[in-house]
This record gives sequence, C-alpha cells and structure tokens, in this order.
Amino acid sequence: MRFRSFAKLVAAAMAFAVAAPGGGASLYAVPKYAAILINSDTGEVMYARQADETRFPASITKVMTLYVAFQELKAGNIRESDEIRISSHAASQPPSKLGLRPGATISVRDAMGVVATRSANDIAVALAEYISGSHTEFAARMTREARRLGMSRTTFVNATGLPNAGHVTTARDIATLSRALIRDFPKRYPLFSQVAYEYEGQQIGNHNHLLKTLPGVDGIKTGFTNAAGFTLAASAAHDGVRLIAVVLGGPNRMMRDGNVSDLLDTGFSVLTRRSRGEQTTVAQNFAEPDDLSDAVMDRLASEAPSADGLVLAAPPAPLRRRP
Repeated sequence: MRFRSFAKLVAAAMAFAVAAPGGGASLYAVPKYAAILINSDTGEVMYARQADETRFPASITKVMTLYVAFQELKAGNIRESDEIRISSHAASQPPSKLGLRPGATISVRDAMGVVATRSANDIAVALAEYISGSHTEFAARMTREARRLGMSRTTFVNATGLPNAGHVTTARDIATLSRALIRDFPKRYPLFSQVAYEYEGQQIGNHNHLLKTLPGVDGIKTGFTNAAGFTLAASAAHDGVRLIAVVLGGPNRMMRDGNVSDLLDTGFSVLTRRSRGEQTTVAQNFAEPDDLSDAVMDRLASEAPSADGLVLAAPPAPLRRRP
C-alpha cells in the first residue's frame, strides 16, 4: 500500500504539474519553507532543509501550551476537573476559537481537548491565565521550558501562535519539542491522536487530516497564519520505530500535508532499505543533494521555475510504503 502521490494532490488542489509522472514533490525551494525528519527513537536527523532558520510556528505553538499544562497536572498544581473562567482577554482572541463568552467556564480536561483538536485560541489563553495568572507570564514560562528542552532559537510571546514578530521557532526546535512531548508524557500524548473531541454533545473535529488518511500517524499539531504559511508537526510509528516530521511555511494545506506524508513514507522506506544493506538517504530519494547550504538554498530558490509564485523543486522517484 502506498501513500497517495503528492503530485496528484498538487494537481487536484493547484491545477499545475510538477514534473516526473507518479512522483511526489519536494518543497525545499519554496519561500518560507523549512523541514526536518528525525528518528524519534535514536535522534538521527534523516532530512533537514532550512531547519535552523527562524520561522513562525502558528498553532504548533499549542504543543508547548499543552506540554506546560501536562507538567502542572503531573505536579498536582491543577486537576482535570478544575473549572477555568473565561476572561475578556481570552474571549477576545480571534478564530479559531470555541466562542465562550466572558464569565463562562470550562474544565481543564475539556480545555485541553478543544485546544488539541479545534486549536481554540480563546481556550488556550484561558488555560494559560489559569496556570500562570496572566497570559504574558505563561508565555515567558513557555520560553523557559523551550530553553530547558534545548530549543535555543525559539521564543514564545503567546499561548496561541497568533502573529507576532517576536514569536519564532525553527523546524529543529519543533522536532525537539515533539520528541519531548512523546517521551515525557506518553499517557497524555494520545490527546493529539483524537480525530474528534466531544464537548457538550458536539464533535470538535481535529484539524490534522493526516490522522484519518495516513495509517500510523498519531499526532501532532497543525497551524496556519498568513505570516507562517501552513505548518505541521506529525509523528508516525511503524514496526516499533517512530519518526517525527516537521514542515513550516507550506504554501497550502494539501501541499503541506503531502510533503509531510512523503517525508514519513520515504523515511520508513529508507530505514527498511538500510536494514537490507542498501546505502540510501531521504534526500536522495527526493532527487535532492544530501547537503544544501543556505547559500545554495537561496540560489535554488531564486533560479528554480515557479508556478503561481510558488517555487517547486524536482520530484522524487515513486516510493512504496513499508509492508
């Protein structure tokens, strides 16, 4: 069984061709793009493009919001049954949101559920205020936690990922956070696997469509703002091996999702082929050089042909998914 061809996704979504028949598409020359693929078990970086360049994370930010909430639950400082009161500041956040009015309440359990699925900005801020007393102080704690985890190029100024020039991260830092989440809170991590969360009789759908389309994917978080583009941190496990893929700055949802799918698919394929003695890399399967310096990336971005303002790189050969 194979993941759907990314070229077909592009054709369906964007109505322009991407070169060789049957192949997926690399996005390494798309402006704002950054990506990384890591083996979560060993820490090996299997693919990296602009992985240390600062980018806007959008709602992937909420992975750290919930990581801090999980810490508070573990320490016994808050309980899932605690009721959070919605402040005027929280209620005023722009969508995506749950839409509770000032003075309304929501349990910590439900708050975490709707933040993980709907990516509700109002509830993320309410949870932040409940934990730290103020949204600003909570954001400062998020940054401190980032430093503790080794996320050296990340600064959080809010709990939502809404646009702010100072709210930045890198693909590598998001992979570090994703790996820490799975390692430190294995019993809480399934919250990110839910296709929908039931809240007061409503089914709150998860924005991460890969949960339904790619077997093995069990998280983590999507995001979008105009400044950030389409972002996604995703994790999948097969045969006892877990990979984490992060894509920032995708030009649209389908291309972002397709690129993440290709990274995961290719990563598992590479591991299988290595186990049989073959020397291969993810980049080689994407028809890319293994080593692309920032200077080379800049040149490729300026020279590569574009369509509708989106610069696309050469496609990889078709790959089969692991049995």
